Amino acid sequence: MAMRFGRLDLNLLVALDALLTERSVSLAADRLCLSQSATSSALGRLREYFADDLLVVKGRHMILTARAEELIEPVRAVLDQIRSTIAIAPPFDPATADRQVRIMASDYTTQVLLADVFAHLEQEAPNMRFEIQPMNTNPTDAIERGTVDLLVTIDFAVSADHPSKILFEDDYVVVGAADNPAMQGEMTRERYFESGHVTARFGRAQLPAFEEWFTRRQKKQQRRIEVVAPTFLSLPGLVMGTRRITTMHRRLAEQMVRTFPLVMRELPFAIPPIREVVQWHITNNNDRALRWVVERMEAIAHHRVQEQGNVVRLDSPDDLLRDELAVRFQADSSSR
Repeated sequence: MAMRFGRLDLNLLVALDALLTERSVSLAADRLCLSQSATSSALGRLREYFADDLLVVKGRHMILTARAEELIEPVRAVLDQIRSTIAIAPPFDPATADRQVRIMASDYTTQVLLADVFAHLEQEAPNMRFEIQPMNTNPTDAIERGTVDLLVTIDFAVSADHPSKILFEDDYVVVGAADNPAMQGEMTRERYFESGHVTARFGRAQLPAFEEWFTRRQKKQQRRIEVVAPTFLSLPGLVMGTRRITTMHRRLAEQMVRTFPLVMRELPFAIPPIREVVQWHITNNNDRALRWVVERMEAIAHHRVQEQGNVVRLDSPDDLLRDELAVRFQADSSSR
């Protein structure tokens, strides 16, 4: 039977992609910025066009028919091709651009980089708006689904399928109350593992931060985790007035010890430094607004690196180790 392309316009194709991805009329409506009735109407026209139900109710959920499953990849491929090769990027002028950019980032990244970035962009692009979404248990899925425009996270956690740029490097230190006996003098391995620890975990799956994940894998000695926090910024307040310690990013720790009655010490063992990167969907390579924001992030991060003397060591000898760690980190994260 001949396909009736004349009745399947591009808007219906976009609606079909959202419905196949979300498997829910209400979630697809939110993604499309349409009402549920308009999205239901689009589903009705798609069912008529394909002579198939596409989505059917089963229990409390909707499931895809066999025909709908077959359409997922072809529809996505067609839309990706349109976005990347046919759509003409409009001219971009930051001084007049009226655009919202959605960024997924941790509170650590927000504190040590994005706050500075947004302060600069307020002057350069006064009409642009930014929304920060908290990290979830599968951040690369947010890029795949298009629910965020940019993902800022550690290099171990990004997808190999989409472009990314390194912004800066950071390492870890021990932070505790200034009157904590364990923080008097040099931090030793014995003191570190005898102390109670505060750590941060994220999302419903309680995913550990990289430093906890790495320390767990050492298997020689395990830390006694006494308090689990939902954010990096809550760590300082949870060690003040206690004998507990926390392992924090150096950049964040340097800010905290200037503000609170805390001190920092060098770790008594090695944890690989993190590289903070920004990633975007490959089909947004020609989005001039996003590329400009990425360029400004790079420039401001580079300026901060020069000020603090913490230089990203690209092509360092431990790159093979980092690749191996990335595979293990992503495997452990996806298994939760």
